[in-house]
Amino acid sequence: MLSALGLAAFAAAPASAQVELPDPIRASGAPIVPDPAPASVVFDGDAMWIWLLERSDRGDLGRVVRRARRNGLELVILKAGDARAQWTQVSPELVGSLHAAGIRVCGYHFVYGEAPRAEARVSAAIARTGADCLVIDAEGTYEGRYRQAEVYMRALRRRIGPDYPVGLTSFPYVHYHPSFPYSVFLGPGGADFNVPQIYWRAIGHSVGRATRTTYMHNRVYARPIYPLGQVWQHPPRWQIARFRALTHALGATGVSWWSWQEAQLRDWRAVRGPLRPLRHRPADPGYPLLGSRSRGDLVVRAQQLLLGSGARLRVTARMDRRTRRAVTRLQAAAGLPVTGLVDAATWEALLAHEPAAITWRRRGLGVRRAVAGDEVVAAVPPRVPSRGDELRRRPGG
Repeated sequence: MLSALGLAAFAAAPASAQVELPDPIRASGAPIVPDPAPASVVFDGDAMWIWLLERSDRGDLGRVVRRARRNGLELVILKAGDARAQWTQVSPELVGSLHAAGIRVCGYHFVYGEAPRAEARVSAAIARTGADCLVIDAEGTYEGRYRQAEVYMRALRRRIGPDYPVGLTSFPYVHYHPSFPYSVFLGPGGADFNVPQIYWRAIGHSVGRATRTTYMHNRVYARPIYPLGQVWQHPPRWQIARFRALTHALGATGVSWWSWQEAQLRDWRAVRGPLRPLRHRPADPGYPLLGSRSRGDLVVRAQQLLLGSGARLRVTARMDRRTRRAVTRLQAAAGLPVTGLVDAATWEALLAHEPAAITWRRRGLGVRRAVAGDEVVAAVPPRVPSRGDELRRRPGG
């Protein structure tokens, strides 16, 4: 949170060094909640994440604003909640002051899935601070918790409405986490944009490999991708420059960095330097190939889309016989080679359809039933062990 020392230091600073930060108008006593900006633009531009504000420029809000302006930041993303606790460092006063300085603000909430309705209440309270968006930070504790993710998202949307911008930040390598509910968080009624944590140096892969792998598997969820790169571990300047250029060439309209409190002067210089285009356009990252032995959330996503195309099948998270038969019918109808495999061309045909919403159960077989004229699918979450944890060396926060 903003320390008393930081506030006092800012108040005592010479007038020439201060940035005007007027307090938000609170005549009614209620938080000011601006009309939400479109989800497609709220994360545009350059951004930096803040875990602990008191450790970022010593909690001095004036210094934070000046550094943000000096480095061309349009957005800061601050931690605003953890599990069932709302953090006070994101408040209507702070949000209003940063808005007055021309800087957008998003709050992120680390959720665990143990009490999804309570966590949804905290997330909604973060939105009511006037923040421009909410980012859900869901990681290892959410693996296998499909029902909890569904309960959380439905409770959250009931409280904040369908138009308030929500993003998801999580593991970048979807295929490493076949039981993580990406298809819920990024499915119907879920998050509007996707912020995968592409910490290439922590993963141990090159910038190009980490970025291509992330885009290949995340693009099937059909949400705008806003890549999250790293300045912690202080990668070489050329790697930061390549990450910026590569993600820009792949269509990213915004990029963010973890994190403010760990960024050194050389990192800030790399982040704010001129964007140098690549000499050669990067190859299309492609799509994941699903065969008869494939299991997990990528299969769930394909089954959602098949149901949306009118197919009749159970959501099993496996490329079972019914699923392969539905794939061959879709391929035949689209004039594609009939293989039963979900390849790049088949993914593109699938993504022309809206995915079906799924109601998840803890037990019982997946069945299809009609409710109020809409097709609703009840299913059992996939239970497939993780292939690995590419972010095992992740920072705190």
